[in-house]
Amino acid sequence: MANTDDDRRPKYQRIADSLREAIQSGEYGPGDRLPGENELMAAHGVARMTARQALSVLRDEGVAEARKGAGVFVRAFRPLRRRGIQRLSQEQWGSGRSIWSADIENRALEVDQVAVSEEAAPDRISAVLDLADEETVCVRRRRFVLDGKPVLLATSYLPTSVVAGSAITQEDTGPGGTYARLAELGYKPVHFREEIRSRMPTKDEAAQLSMSAGTPVILICRTAFADEGRPVEINEMTLDAASYILEYDFDA
Repeated sequence: MANTDDDRRPKYQRIADSLREAIQSGEYGPGDRLPGENELMAAHGVARMTARQALSVLRDEGVAEARKGAGVFVRAFRPLRRRGIQRLSQEQWGSGRSIWSADIENRALEVDQVAVSEEAAPDRISAVLDLADEETVCVRRRRFVLDGKPVLLATSYLPTSVVAGSAITQEDTGPGGTYARLAELGYKPVHFREEIRSRMPTKDEAAQLSMSAGTPVILICRTAFADEGRPVEINEMTLDAASYILEYDFDA
C-alpha cells in the first residue's frame, strides 16, 4: 500500500504538527509548558535530535518560546488583529482617536522610541512625494510595544514644506496623530494605498523587535494622499509576523 503524504513527512515534522494541533485545540494554553525532549523521545520513540527539531519548528513559527533552564512554552502573547480599513477611517483620527484604537481594544500600547528629524529625502521617497530637487522631509521613527512586546517599527516621511512648524515635527503630535494635524494644515488625507511584502528580518530588526529565530517580518508601505491625489506621507512599517493578523473587511 502506498504511503500517504502524512506518512512521508519527517518524524520531527509529524511531532511538531501534533503539538501544534494540541495547542490549537486548547490542550496546551498560553504560557503552558510543552513536553520536553525526554518526554517526546519516550512518547514517540525518536532520538533526541528529532525531538529537538520538533520543538525548534514551533519556536521558529513563533508558536512557542524557550525559557533558559525551564523548557519550551506556548507563546503567551496574543497576536494583534490589525484592521487595515477601519483604522484609517476619518472617523478614527478625525475625532481625535489614535488609529491604533481600532486594533488594540484594552491592551497596553506604548511608543517607547520616537525620533523626529529633518533629512534629505531618499530617492524612492522623493519620487513618490514628487519633491523638488534638494527638498527635505520630516522623518518620524517610532517603535511600538504592545503588552510589553515590541511589535512594529515605523518610519514616516512628510514634505518639510507641508509640516514645518506644526506638531508633526514634535515627538507628540497630539490627539488624532499625524493625520489630524495634516487635516488642520489643509492637507486632509482622503485616500490611502498600502503595499504589503514579506521577508526575513535584518539582524537589527530582529533585535529591535525581540523576534524568535526564523520568524519573518511583514513590510507595509502606506502612502497617504490629500485632495487632487497629492501624496503627503509615506509610512514604511516593519511588523513582527508572529505578532499580527492582518484583517481587511470590505463590501463586495
